[in-house]
Amino acid sequence: MNSFDWLAHMGIPTVDNFDIVEVKFKGGRKEYFRNVDYLDLHTGDPVVVDVPSGHHIGYVSLQGELVRLQMQKRKIRDDDNITRIYRVANEKDIEKWEEAKNREVPSLYRCRQIIQELGLKMKLSDVEFQADNSKATFYYSADERVDFRELIKLLAGEFKIRVEMRQISLRQEAGRLGGIGVCGRELCCSTWLVDFKNVSTSAARYQRLSLNPAKLSGQCGRLKCCLNYELDTYIEAIKHIPNVERPLQTEQGPAKLQKTDIFRRMMWFSYNNDNDWHSITCDRVNEILELNEQGKKVFNLQVNESTELEDMAAKSTLELELLDKKFAKKKKKKKSRNRPRNQNQSGANPNPQKEASKPQNTPQNKGNQPAGQAGQGRRKNPRRKPKPRPDNNNQANTAPKAQQKSPENGGNSGNSKRKFPPRKNQKPNDKGNNNE
Repeated sequence: MNSFDWLAHMGIPTVDNFDIVEVKFKGGRKEYFRNVDYLDLHTGDPVVVDVPSGHHIGYVSLQGELVRLQMQKRKIRDDDNITRIYRVANEKDIEKWEEAKNREVPSLYRCRQIIQELGLKMKLSDVEFQADNSKATFYYSADERVDFRELIKLLAGEFKIRVEMRQISLRQEAGRLGGIGVCGRELCCSTWLVDFKNVSTSAARYQRLSLNPAKLSGQCGRLKCCLNYELDTYIEAIKHIPNVERPLQTEQGPAKLQKTDIFRRMMWFSYNNDNDWHSITCDRVNEILELNEQGKKVFNLQVNESTELEDMAAKSTLELELLDKKFAKKKKKKKSRNRPRNQNQSGANPNPQKEASKPQNTPQNKGNQPAGQAGQGRRKNPRRKPKPRPDNNNQANTAPKAQQKSPENGGNSGNSKRKFPPRKNQKPNDKGNNNE
């Protein structure tokens, strides 16, 4: 239900209970009727009520002390003009009412055809038949005054029923048709809103909203009613916001107002319409405005003079230097703890496995290695002095051992001929036998 009785749990005495009940009809229309017979009614019960031209059926929407408050709000007097409630609707009453409601849609389409034939400038939005099927009310909206006397004669002659034409506003039309708003809830005008107040564009200006008709207008084409809900709160908050009519004068250039946050009391400015915005408080804005009125310019939006800015920069650089020194000491301590030992000082090999994996320069392996790779596995000892390089004259003395004649063959190492290795499939003594 769209209405809630928040006084129902307070236990108000039944003797002092208010005897007028609020009844809701089609399209959100609400009227008040007197419970003369003190019927035991509950919210949502269908009741048969007295209307000027017969009887109608509606649903109980509110009762008790809240009805008294609603009547005072809507300025409705508690007098004899308030009609009575006959009874709670039974099955026969509801069946007859359903038959009357089934005639509404065909009557709506037929009435629109007649309006188009007559060329009347009016928009028919809804038709409501009375529960006793004796009267039909046609709701329409129009920008100008419409002469519908000929239309009433044609409708009464075709439907054989009493016809009433009632002009409504666009807001009331949206309330009768219903719908879902941009907030995701059902429209206020079709649920609980009864009094439609005037909404102007000044409400959007106070709330710092963009004046875009597509965003500010509702389904009725008028400004949204919810713009008035928070207007008083915004007006109260704006009283403490400075009024900036012209740009603030600074040495960096004129600072133009770009945005204002009313509840956080923050304002954003930009120098020479740049894209970079600078935020300052409202108290700071008032201080700059006072200095500008005296003909003084501030250095920028944050400080009044350049010396203050230099002090702030020096303070920040000092803090950075202290942090650098602090972290530099920690790095030195970590390096001294994790520094590896020097091989020359300790005398031990740090990688014994790596040294063991290298081939050793034994006499057996030395002959198998190529001449260019024979000395690669040798590790240089820094304590040994480098041997002098032989000259070209002494090359014969420094020939490889494999190329020199051994003393067993009976020749001198310097004058002997060069001995080549034996060929394949040939023994070393074959050549000597052939010579013999």
